[in-house]
Amino acid sequence: MTDEPDEAEATPRTRLFQFPGGVLELQSHGDESDDFSGFYLEIHGHIALDGHQDRGAVMRYKPTALGYVRTDVSGIAQLWDESQVRNLAKRFGYDFADMIVYDPKSGRPPLARLRAQATRLDAEAVIVPSPEHFEGGEVPGTLVQQLDVITVSPEATYARRAMPPLRDLPPVQADGA
Repeated sequence: MTDEPDEAEATPRTRLFQFPGGVLELQSHGDESDDFSGFYLEIHGHIALDGHQDRGAVMRYKPTALGYVRTDVSGIAQLWDESQVRNLAKRFGYDFADMIVYDPKSGRPPLARLRAQATRLDAEAVIVPSPEHFEGGEVPGTLVQQLDVITVSPEATYARRAMPPLRDLPPVQADGA
């Protein structure tokens, strides 16, 4: 029998690395190499390594929004409409990712690129100058199932979580209307 500690009984080593929003803790139990190949990340709140509160290191999530304008609806006011969309995204706290400009002369389906970008960027919302930027001046129910739709004028939000599943049906007219 020897008095030397067994490899499994070796003293664990811990290295702490601080970054904005948390601490990276690397642990070794003596039987691993120094490359710490099995590390994990643990967020310890907003306390700095010296025990004082770190008020500057706050991680925040900003949801992503896209803009959507139609060239035939905006006309010469397209730059103004795009500006209004960006301003509303900023005011609502979105991370504005892209402006989708649809030209009906292209022959593509109107919402195809918008849907593809929304999926690719994991967007939460699309902001449009007005409902007139959609076919028939109506916000499509199938789009609201994928994204929150926000209009600048009138300022309104069509929230996907608040709406039941919708079918795309023509608007209902009252009798005699």
